Amino acid sequence: MADNLSNTAENRTLDWLMGTTTTAPTTPLKVALVTTVGDDATAGTEVTGGSYARKNLTVAAATAGATANSADLQWSAMPACTIVGWEIWDSAGTPVRLWYGPLDADKTLAAGDEFKIAAAGLSLSIS
Repeated sequence: MADNLSNTAENRTLDWLMGTTTTAPTTPLKVALVTTVGDDATAGTEVTGGSYARKNLTVAAATAGATANSADLQWSAMPACTIVGWEIWDSAGTPVRLWYGPLDADKTLAAGDEFKIAAAGLSLSIS
């Protein structure tokens, strides 16, 4: 998904490209699910309850300005909710939100349901 970097990620990327910093995000990066999508400056509303927890993100090396998750992301025993989007956070002591976006279609779950983003289902690009 192009142009969905948070303001923080945009600034850090520009600083890195201009050589003013070598700071990288604290890994592993984590995928969060949200019930309202945020914007460049404000995080969405993250799912809570059930066995929900952020999942580690693994990606292949970028080609042609894009990459995607290289493994399935699967959540089990979810709370009843409607998932409308995702966010990517680092693992710093105070986590930093880097990226966000909507799902292709909202997904309504009953308590105890599973939710999965298949490998290559979360596409990320900078354009």
